[in-house]
Amino acid sequence: MDETKNIQNLYQAAIGEQFLVKKVDIQGELKRRLLDLGFVQNSVIEVLKASPLGDPISYRVAGTVIALRKEESQLIYGEVIPS
Repeated sequence: MDETKNIQNLYQAAIGEQFLVKKVDIQGELKRRLLDLGFVQNSVIEVLKASPLGDPISYRVAGTVIALRKEESQLIYGEVIPS
């Protein structure tokens, strides 16, 4: 079975879905901040809601709500967890 066929970026996950993080492809200070906030491999992210213009989108991770811009969320890879 090909594990990579279900991999997508966090931005592609729909509102209300849960997302299992597999890889954070960001470098530097932002990567460290995201890791500190809980965006680590095998963490579960819940997609909460988008701002009125669609960017940024708020996510719940490790009990905290975080808003990420499209550019950031497109660099976090994983898969949607079936409900």
